[in-house]
Amino acid sequence: MLKVENLATNYGSIKALKGVSIEVNAGEIVALIGANGAGKTTLMKTITGLIAPAGGSVTFCGRNITKIPAHLIVQAGISLVPEGRRIFPRMTVLENLELGAYLNKQAKETASDLERMYHLFPKLKERRHQIAGTLSGGEQQMLAIGRALMSRPKLLLLDEPSMGLAPIIVEEIFKIIKDINQSGTTVLLVEQNAHMALSTADKGYVLETGTLVLADRAENLLTNDEVRKAYLGQ
Repeated sequence: MLKVENLATNYGSIKALKGVSIEVNAGEIVALIGANGAGKTTLMKTITGLIAPAGGSVTFCGRNITKIPAHLIVQAGISLVPEGRRIFPRMTVLENLELGAYLNKQAKETASDLERMYHLFPKLKERRHQIAGTLSGGEQQMLAIGRALMSRPKLLLLDEPSMGLAPIIVEEIFKIIKDINQSGTTVLLVEQNAHMALSTADKGYVLETGTLVLADRAENLLTNDEVRKAYLGQ
């Protein structure tokens, strides 16, 4: 579904990504792990057209999307849940979700998608008229995921979904990620909680200072000595 080949991205003279290649097949959950500053968020932003690459290519469902604008990438079927959630804090939960459906011109479809989000996230239904900035961190993360799903993506990109959340909420978020995947959405997940990410994913990649250093089935990475020492604290 997604093929990133030899992708290079620079911030001025700083080489943030140095020839990164990854593949995501339809139906998979793929985890991308690495330390702070490894280039994980840069990769997500480059895939979604928020940053222009210096080289390489991004192909989605057989179409080269390397140079197309971000809003057309959403239209093609990729949604990003950004690091830090980035909800609209002064708008209601419902208004945030409706913004996620801005590409959808059919009111009936938007209404059915809202019902699906409320089924997936019952707390959002309870709080649908509440100002989003007053939600807890976990509820804001659910809202950010729900907003991204309102565009009916084929591929959902999640950037650090567990950041700043209590362990019990992290477990809930990862259960939801599995449910989303089982209902037919492919997932690419960037996560510092390497154990949770690899326990959830089908396969994983390890990024270090802009370079891909490991790629394997997730269960193999969980038992890999280098990964365990560097990212699992074992």
